[in-house]
Amino acid sequence: MNSNNDPNYAPLRDVAQSPEATARYLADVQRVLLDIGKNLETLAHETRVHLRDTHVEGDRWYHARLRAMPVEKALGSVLKDLNDLTAGLEKSAYKRRAHDEAVVNTAKERKEKELERQRKKNPQMLQAAPNSAQQGAQSQSSGYSAPTSIYDLGNRESA
Repeated sequence: MNSNNDPNYAPLRDVAQSPEATARYLADVQRVLLDIGKNLETLAHETRVHLRDTHVEGDRWYHARLRAMPVEKALGSVLKDLNDLTAGLEKSAYKRRAHDEAVVNTAKERKEKELERQRKKNPQMLQAAPNSAQQGAQSQSSGYSAPTSIYDLGNRESA
């Protein structure tokens, strides 16, 4: 499809609908921005060298540096913003993937919550404890489950 035939055509609609496509697109944009960043760093360095070497007659040693500082600060600010932008692109790709995972897990969590609500509304009846006469017979046969004192060990040896 192209924009001439379809009035609802949006160039990034397919990219926005898939987290993998979004991640690829943001990675491509980030790669371009990092290349631009390398060029800006080089430009900032060369500008700094040139401006600090530009002296006017009657200058003291620090005057050229003071004149260069606003330009250096502006370029540094651009580089900082560019680094923040590339970090934001990484974060956006991660958040996009996390969003899709949350959407997939939401249905499962809702079912679990509904089951928990049903259990709270209709608690299952507890089964009666087994007959105590049966427990006594079992405990005597095993020899270890009946409560005894250290003075009443019977035919057993102590540790």
